[in-house]
Amino acid sequence: MDRIALTDTLDLSRLVYGMWRLGDDADTSPAHIRKKIAACLDQGITTMDQADIYGGYAAEELLGAALTPDLRNRIEIVTKCGIVAPAGRYSQARVKHYDTSRAHLMASVDHSLRLMKIDHIDLLLIHRPDPLMNHLETGAALDDLVASGKVRAVGTSNFRPWDWDLLQSGMRTPLATNQIEMSLLHHTPFTNGDLAFHQQNATPPMAWSPLGGGALFSDAHAALQRALRQVAEAQGVDIAAVAVAWLLAHPANILPVLGTNNLDRIARIGDVGRVQIDRETWFDLYTHALGHDVA
Repeated sequence: MDRIALTDTLDLSRLVYGMWRLGDDADTSPAHIRKKIAACLDQGITTMDQADIYGGYAAEELLGAALTPDLRNRIEIVTKCGIVAPAGRYSQARVKHYDTSRAHLMASVDHSLRLMKIDHIDLLLIHRPDPLMNHLETGAALDDLVASGKVRAVGTSNFRPWDWDLLQSGMRTPLATNQIEMSLLHHTPFTNGDLAFHQQNATPPMAWSPLGGGALFSDAHAALQRALRQVAEAQGVDIAAVAVAWLLAHPANILPVLGTNNLDRIARIGDVGRVQIDRETWFDLYTHALGHDVA
């Protein structure tokens, strides 16, 4: 599995295993979670994507219960903070909101470290743009987290270019990545400036929901499915692998985040690396996603 360097000291596997549904599985035992991680590692997928809010603020603890020192040393852990929802440890919150204050970021990181039983987070992301963000306070807090060794690198999630620039202007540490929604069904970042911004700045973006949250497989997208299936059958993979390979074919070095609880599906994630997407195939799939020819 290819790797992508985000900083001079941190690189991630090109495919990332998303753990947002970790608590939805019928089996959340440490042994079963270790099987999922092992299935990823067998394919060279070493990066695990978390967030404090996943599973109602419970998914990080599930991962922590499964980690052994050896396993921790073989993976990179990405997590996010900044969303406060009336659930879990924030059940007393009156309204869902964002908090990028220094106090909240520091407390969130310490809480994540305790829950996952680790001494550092490889990559910390601000989960959503905060309309009340004091970029100088937030930026200084992120700088201090990196300087403390609690966090190796920092980035954002769901930020637009202007949100990124605002936060970066208050920091010494370069932001490493932005995790945004990208897929054949959510292709606006390819033309609205989001992807161009990160390509220009050589900050490889992460892509959440690269299969459109499963909507890609619905009857509403039958024509796109047929186009995907034609490529998939020719290359001996399933259509999900082709849809993710479509993202990998872009020169911005996109890192798709794939989440499933099914061990058989996890074991097939690496099939993506076998798929070849040439320019005309890329545009054929894009045309089917658009529903019309490009202009």
